[in-house]
Amino acid sequence: MGATGLPDAQAAAMAAFRAYDKGGMSMPRIAVGTENDAPIEIHYEDHGSGQPVVLIHGYPLNGNSWERQERELLAHGHRVVSYDRRGFGRSSQPTVGYDYDTFAADLNALLEHLDLNDVVLVGFSMGSGEVTRYLGTYGSKRVRKAALLGTIPPFLLKSADNPEGVDGQVFEGIKAAIAKDRYAYFEDFLNNFYNVDVLGGSRISDRAWQASFNVAAGSSPFASYACVDTWLTDFRDDVSKIDVPVLVVHGSEDRILPFEATAARLPALIADCTLVAVEGGPHNIAWTHSDEVNNALLEFIAATATVSVT
Repeated sequence: MGATGLPDAQAAAMAAFRAYDKGGMSMPRIAVGTENDAPIEIHYEDHGSGQPVVLIHGYPLNGNSWERQERELLAHGHRVVSYDRRGFGRSSQPTVGYDYDTFAADLNALLEHLDLNDVVLVGFSMGSGEVTRYLGTYGSKRVRKAALLGTIPPFLLKSADNPEGVDGQVFEGIKAAIAKDRYAYFEDFLNNFYNVDVLGGSRISDRAWQASFNVAAGSSPFASYACVDTWLTDFRDDVSKIDVPVLVVHGSEDRILPFEATAARLPALIADCTLVAVEGGPHNIAWTHSDEVNNALLEFIAATATVSVT
């Protein structure tokens, strides 16, 4: 018995709760920099055991958006780590560091903090950029495989040497819409994020859509605008340096990052790349087509060779 008269384990748990309630303990976070005198901290979740899978979310969501993948990965014996990108979710909301060099440095800081090895990196949308820039900058010493869902790489912006890209005026229009009324922009964005006109009521419920909107609305106003320019990052040099097996899973009806401008180009640029097209899938296939995504991801992780191309 402890001094409180309670069993030791119960007393310890209650003491921990009181410390947490008073701010003595906090959610898992790591400091990755400062803005003025304030620390910039990344919130992360770390659950399970086994081979680690690190999940990196898309814009404008947070780490909880992986709920349909986390459950399956844990059930198959993996350690699952997710985190909120700076400016989103429960991480700090600074006005600095919205570029892929910094995003990749944040990811590297987390991998080093947790001392993770033999990692499977999984990025969705903006998160696919973190995975690609991390491998291009820090190499694959800690990484076994990588998966890109709804991918941004190789290079989204249309230019003389990238005619497959999207015209730059599209992104100027997005920034203007966010500056004018980011909540109205998020409504339109999420309707196309989930192809609500086609999949609403069947693969995406009103409540699930609303949950995504609530997360988006809670993101940093600065980050929600500043991140748009990062979508135009040229990842072609990074892609050429990738030396681990890569799985690419992308919706055939993606309205945010068109399949032909993004995913369809990667098998020719990555030495060991498996492309899985999800027929009828929108941008956030991790939610609307979670069975297809989970099956492809689990098969890829378990395989000693690459999975068959679909």
